[in-house]
Amino acid sequence: MNVLRTENLKKYYGNGDNLVRALDGIDLDVERGEFVAVVGTSGSGKSTLLHMLGGLDCPTEGSVYVDGKDISSLKDDALCVFRRRKIGFVFQSYNLVPVLNVYENIVLPIELDGNTVDKNYVEQVIAVLGLTDRIHRLPSQLSGGQQQRVAIARALAAKPAILLADEPTGNLDSRTSQDVLGLLKVTGERFGQTIVMITHNEEIAQMADRVIRIEDGKITSPAAEEDREITGPAAEKGGERHA
Repeated sequence: MNVLRTENLKKYYGNGDNLVRALDGIDLDVERGEFVAVVGTSGSGKSTLLHMLGGLDCPTEGSVYVDGKDISSLKDDALCVFRRRKIGFVFQSYNLVPVLNVYENIVLPIELDGNTVDKNYVEQVIAVLGLTDRIHRLPSQLSGGQQQRVAIARALAAKPAILLADEPTGNLDSRTSQDVLGLLKVTGERFGQTIVMITHNEEIAQMADRVIRIEDGKITSPAAEEDREITGPAAEKGGERHA
């Protein structure tokens, strides 16, 4: 079952001779529980695609469907609420609140939304990411890899329909990058989480269930169902996301 879908997605900037086709007709389907890596060089359109998928920017044409909802048709207030409840973000800058400890950072978005924290679920996420003995520490007391783990836990805590990761290991060394991505994959499998990751790193991309290549605003590698090789939870047809 598709949890994320785009139809003829376009994002243009400028006009005439200065027209830039950042996205030029993207059709993409992502199954529930699938881990997809989108690979492309600088300026290929991969970050623009992530912004469209996450409702951080509006398309020039086309639609984005998340969990069956056309987010490109939502007004600003409704989109903000939907994004907070259904989409998790992990960026290369960790964006942690420096005066809050690890646990407080993880549950902050849930509390801001006025919802009750599922403590058992959050504790499971914290344990899988190896943060149990660090929940009372401030971000300044953590390494870069540990801070990124906190950012991943925060993104998972609200049980989003999709998790979008934009160069999540961009500020980490090679070994730490492998560790963090390994944990991201493990948590995705453990909790049936759908993940779309943007990266320029081919080695890291190979950890995903499927790799999609984008160049000049277009998908250049096959994305059809028959070309997929899904090894994670998405391979289990009918499986449901952890609730």
